[in-house]
Amino acid sequence: MPDFLESFWENLDTLVEFFYNPRFFRLALPDVWDGMQLNLRMMVIAEALVLVFALTLAVIRGLPGRAAAPLRALVILYIDIFRGTPLILTALLLGLGLPALQLAWISDQSFLFYGIMAITLTYTAYVTEVYRAGIESVHQSQRMAARSLGLNYAQAMRFVVLPQAVRRVIPPLLNDFIGLQKDTGIIYVIGVGEAVQQANIFSGTYYNATSYVVAAVFFIFLTIPLARFTDHLIAQREARERTQQT
Repeated sequence: MPDFLESFWENLDTLVEFFYNPRFFRLALPDVWDGMQLNLRMMVIAEALVLVFALTLAVIRGLPGRAAAPLRALVILYIDIFRGTPLILTALLLGLGLPALQLAWISDQSFLFYGIMAITLTYTAYVTEVYRAGIESVHQSQRMAARSLGLNYAQAMRFVVLPQAVRRVIPPLLNDFIGLQKDTGIIYVIGVGEAVQQANIFSGTYYNATSYVVAAVFFIFLTIPLARFTDHLIAQREARERTQQT
């Protein structure tokens, strides 16, 4: 048997004790759950904000004509900046940078506020592109038919294009939100006492990694139902497309 395998088996009990100690699991559970409730708050608030802001930006990016060119350019610049900047850096810039400015109101917010802002800014950039793909997937003939019925551009978007586009992008939106709910754990870097931070404190106190396993279990239990629901929606859409083709 190779030396590393022999060493692994000899120290297996120590590894299991370090990463999964039933007593530490029970001890860590209340604190990590308290932190997880902050993750859930961040997730729900950020998702609601992202849905609204991203749809607005996607519509602005699709505005026709030269007059709207500066607005389109600003939206593209925003998307490029926040898709290119890691969330952890955005969180640090907002959570540590804004308070240092000592500006009225903007520097006096809680770290939770800055964390939600960081998540919202980052994921709005991604979800804007998801919405844009959905809008562009609606055939041009739909717009032309709406205009021929006397609808203006805004009415055609509101009543014809957007309802179809939003239905088509629900599965990729849910996939993005799976990523969002996991990334709420990154916000611990600015001092928010969420699940990862609580697990980190517990691990440092007891020198045991079981608390990280507790946090992972909470995230997994939150992710799996959403992932399966996304798979269900994708399967339904594919079944409808096959039926229409036949």
